[in-house]
Order: sequence, then structure tokens, then C-alpha cells
Amino acid sequence: RVPPVVLFVIVALLMWAVAAWLPSWRIAFAGRTVAAILLLLAAGAIGIAGVRAFGRARTTVDPLRPHRASALVTSGIYRRTRNPMYVALAIALLAWAVWLGHVLATFGVVAYVGWMDRLQIPAEERALRALFGDEFVHYCSEVRRWL
Repeated sequence: RVPPVVLFVIVALLMWAVAAWLPSWRIAFAGRTVAAILLLLAAGAIGIAGVRAFGRARTTVDPLRPHRASALVTSGIYRRTRNPMYVALAIALLAWAVWLGHVLATFGVVAYVGWMDRLQIPAEERALRALFGDEFVHYCSEVRRWL
């Protein structure tokens, strides 16, 4: 598995490369920078809320070792999404796509979410189900994976 932050950086670089390679596909629109900043601020707020909730519960934020989790965090931002840190990274990529102003850059966001949803998150959820059993199954039935 690829660490989510490494995947984020790879996708962001690919988005930039596509925008540089095909500059004629760029779309300039008023407020692009403001929209990108607002999205980035939202991403930051969501990501920080997720990390802080894990910190309060004194459990690991390491996505490659979910079996080391010492607590199932279901409060705060985790009442709205099971993966706020991944939501934050996806919104940050959307901010990057908006700032780049490139149609094809948005596919980077789709690729990131698809990779995480199909390859990263299921493995984490299996580990959490093994650790927390019915409590985790109930949590999954109450809270969406993304938003």
C-alpha cells in the first residue's frame, strides 16, 4: 500500500504536469484563487479536526498500521465521516485543481478518491472490524465512509 499522503503528493504532481502539458485546456474564471483558498481552508479544518480527535483518544493516525488503533473514534468530526483526513486530502486536491484551472486536473481528485475507496480504506476497515467487532460494524452503519 502507498501511504495516503504520498499518494496525495503523486496525484498533485500529476495534476500539475497535465496542466503544464496541455495549457490550452485551462479555464480561467473570476474568483478561481478565492475558491481554491476557501476549499483549502475547509480541507485544513476537516483534517485538523480528524487528527485532533485521534490525539484526544490517544490512538494512532498511521494508516498503514490500523491494527495498532487503541480506540474507535466516533465523536466530533467522526460523527459525520469515517475518514475526515482522507476527505481533507481530497478537498485539498480539489482546491489544487481549481487553482490550476484545468479541466483534466479534476480527474486527479477522482483518481485519488477511487484509489482510497477501493484499495486503502477497505484494508483499514478490515483491521478495525477485527479490533472493534460489532461496535465498528454499528459505527459503519451509522456514519458514511466519505460525506
